[in-house]
Amino acid sequence: MKIGLIGTGRIGAFHAETLSTVPGVDTVVVADLDAERAAQLAGKLGLDAAAGIDEMYAAGLDGVVVTAATSAHAELIHQALDHGVPVFCEKPVALDVPGTLGVVERAGRGPVPVQIGFQRRFDAGYTTARDALRSGELGWIHTLRACTGDVTPPPPAFIPTSGGLFRDCSIHDFDIMRWLTGREVVSVYAQGANRGAPFFTEGGDVDTCAALLRFDDDTLATVTATRYNGAGHDVRLEICGSEGARFVGLDDRAPMPTAERALSWRRTTPYATFMERFHDAYIAELTAFTELAAGHRENPCPPAEALEALYVAEACDLSRRTGRPVAVADVRA
Repeated sequence: MKIGLIGTGRIGAFHAETLSTVPGVDTVVVADLDAERAAQLAGKLGLDAAAGIDEMYAAGLDGVVVTAATSAHAELIHQALDHGVPVFCEKPVALDVPGTLGVVERAGRGPVPVQIGFQRRFDAGYTTARDALRSGELGWIHTLRACTGDVTPPPPAFIPTSGGLFRDCSIHDFDIMRWLTGREVVSVYAQGANRGAPFFTEGGDVDTCAALLRFDDDTLATVTATRYNGAGHDVRLEICGSEGARFVGLDDRAPMPTAERALSWRRTTPYATFMERFHDAYIAELTAFTELAAGHRENPCPPAEALEALYVAEACDLSRRTGRPVAVADVRA
């Protein structure tokens, strides 16, 4: 297979290297508005570089991976569909609901698949927990607790185009909770705070957030996130049921130094980035995309799934800004 990749920044470079190891992928062609950056990445990894996006499509592609700036996602997805090329796009689909709806409606009208990048669906811990939950082994679920913590904040220039902490970061927790439980969030109450760099406040964002979610079966969930988790990159989920529980993310690299004198466990260097934490999940996710592009499997995350997670993020951001609970139905288009 020949796979194109648009956007050669940090996540783009990571995905380009991952694609080069995926079985069945013979050629990876990278492109970027900064053609020199694309050429440098191609030279470093032994890939092909295109002078531009049009030239990349002219090479004849079996699929394309979009890792460009969030503000360009929707346009690039439509462009791939115009060329009839299956497309994988990192989340989010777009910065807002109308842009996301446009992609959902376009993708739903045609046969060309669009897969959105929620890599936690491919993480072994989450899939094992989902199996336990769906089997009934945990009984009925009463509480979910999720956290996502970055070690260091992103650069200031990222914040104005990121969509905010709920849309950029916590949206992964919203998606995985829906995927695990098969239930929908009906209402949220969210708060945010800034105790770090001033560029978060200046960009209308927060560096730390917390949200209380109620699902349609009255399961309650808490979701927290921060850009300043000094102990290490921390992504965990607790699933608590009437008959049992599962805890995702408790491996020997979890950044959880204990304050209990009588407790210890084998610990190695904590995760520093999301790319370390989900390395294997990203490989599985991109492998799934090549299988989807080849017509060998169903779509593991179509745009309509991403839209539902975005609605929850929109509700949380509205709650954070207004200081009141918000029904998810109130932000639906």
